[in-house]
Amino acid sequence: MSSLVHVLVVDDEPNVGEVLSIYLRRENFRVSIARDGASALKLIEQSPPDLIVLDLMLPQIDGLSIVRHLRGDVGRAGLLPDVPLLILTAKGAETDRIAGLDLGADDYVVKPFDPEELRARVQVGARVVKLQRALAERVAELEAAIQRVNQLQGLLPICCYCKRIRDDSNYWHQVEAYIERHSVAQFSHGICPDCVAKLKAQLQLDAAANDG
Repeated sequence: MSSLVHVLVVDDEPNVGEVLSIYLRRENFRVSIARDGASALKLIEQSPPDLIVLDLMLPQIDGLSIVRHLRGDVGRAGLLPDVPLLILTAKGAETDRIAGLDLGADDYVVKPFDPEELRARVQVGARVVKLQRALAERVAELEAAIQRVNQLQGLLPICCYCKRIRDDSNYWHQVEAYIERHSVAQFSHGICPDCVAKLKAQLQLDAAANDG
């Protein structure tokens, strides 16, 4: 996965797409552009973006229909239910703006817009993307740790003499080494009371033998 946040800009006005592309690439975003709704859906299926800037007024398939495809509907899963989605609306198109937000858009900007304002709003979405990535990595780490712990819950072949454990590759390991390798546990060595008593008794016998 590329470390750059991939932004898809969907707008049928070439100048808008080019200007946004310039501003966003300066901020180290990877940018794709679609001129209509059908092309946008094709790009989304081929290379799912991390963030979408979507004009609601589009030829072929309108923006609200794309929002429905992305977020899903009753009984139908969406293509990208969690990807940050910023919609572009015309001045005075309050009904469309509200409809877009109700369908699942995360933010909006009214046309004509200041490119700097849109850049700043995209940056907000990018922070969400980076948090999602960090969370996904953390979840993967935790799942791997749980898997390692679960390996200790099965039947372990252990030598009844030396107490070493055999792994899946038929190698024998000390108990401490095996558990540390397959779990997050670490060992702190001490002496239990029974062993202390045995050691004391042995030391006393050794001392008596030396005195004799």
